[in-house]
Amino acid sequence: MDFLLCLLASYASNRDIVPNRINIVSSSLHHGDHLNRRENEMLDKKQPDLTINAAMRSEVIEGVIEKLNAYYVLPEVAKEMEKAIRTRLEGKEYGSITSAAFLCEALTEHLREISHDKHLRVTYSHEPRPMPEDEARARDFSPISIARGGLRPSSKERERCNRIARLRNSGFEKVERLGGNIGYLDFRGFMPPEFAAETAIGAMGFLANTSALIIDLRHNGGGYPDMVAFMCSYFFDAEPVHLNDFYHRPSDRTDQSWTLPYIPGKRYVDKELYLLTSQGTFSGAEEFAYNLKNLKRATLIGETTGGGGHTTNGYQINEHFEVAVPDGYPINPITGTNWEGTGVTPDIEVPADLALETAHLTALEKLLQTNTDDLLTGELHESIETAQMKLEEMKKKTNAD
Repeated sequence: MDFLLCLLASYASNRDIVPNRINIVSSSLHHGDHLNRRENEMLDKKQPDLTINAAMRSEVIEGVIEKLNAYYVLPEVAKEMEKAIRTRLEGKEYGSITSAAFLCEALTEHLREISHDKHLRVTYSHEPRPMPEDEARARDFSPISIARGGLRPSSKERERCNRIARLRNSGFEKVERLGGNIGYLDFRGFMPPEFAAETAIGAMGFLANTSALIIDLRHNGGGYPDMVAFMCSYFFDAEPVHLNDFYHRPSDRTDQSWTLPYIPGKRYVDKELYLLTSQGTFSGAEEFAYNLKNLKRATLIGETTGGGGHTTNGYQINEHFEVAVPDGYPINPITGTNWEGTGVTPDIEVPADLALETAHLTALEKLLQTNTDDLLTGELHESIETAQMKLEEMKKKTNAD
């Protein structure tokens, strides 16, 4: 893809490596279990359970403890989790478990009771998977990371991710022109730019001539920081904007995330931007919202988000079991912190079911105040009346329920 080469050139010419082990962020620090759990459920039939014996059960529990102590982003919390699990072991709470599914569910629940970390998860595969040659290798689909000397993902990993992207249209569920020339994008996942950028370019091209834009993140479970940066880039001028730093415990380094000096197509600047959020908005989608809110580039409408700020990688225990370990965290240059455990608070708080209609009406009323195009004025008045009626009907229905 020629445009990806342009992106690489933009990074190389505009962002030098910063001292003290700081590098440009890569997709290896992916957010959440977006490509682990939800796509597995979509692509694979419900896998059968796996019967385990005492030796396997012990191997899994000890393996989980080992990975957490080695990689979990907060070492002191990892020790607390180990203590809690060993207390349960002494009480023989796991002694009768012979189901892989039940063991994973129990361990995930018990670990989250201590960490309160929604990214942390123990999973299994009924079909055996070969152990990786290097467990520290990140699953990195970023052309930028590869160009900087990162390890290239296997052809099987690439094909699976590409297949997921095709089947889910790279997370781009719907693009639409609403009444009053308001753009609408239903966006459900930040997949690697290598697979998703072309679809993103097409979507943003469709929306380029709208007068304001609503991006619906209510069903977006996250994804890759590279794609977050790519999408953020459309809403700023060519001068790169510092979005976040990402600390990664296994490598003890900090990576920077910036908007891109070059993106294909028109930038969406000098227009109002609205983001819809819900309790299900999670991880990378929260980063997108957090970035644009703190840079005062977007108005958030809906509910406080899920509160998953840690970056996560999967660490395989054996051929059947894996633990998703949060091994890093973002540091916003404006707030000095992130949204882990707290979520991102909307500017206009409404139930998620009312967020779209509220945003549409808000956008229309704001646009009417600044509109100078006589061709649009009549449509704005008509659309405002329609939007008001629809919102009132939905409020009545919500109150009745």
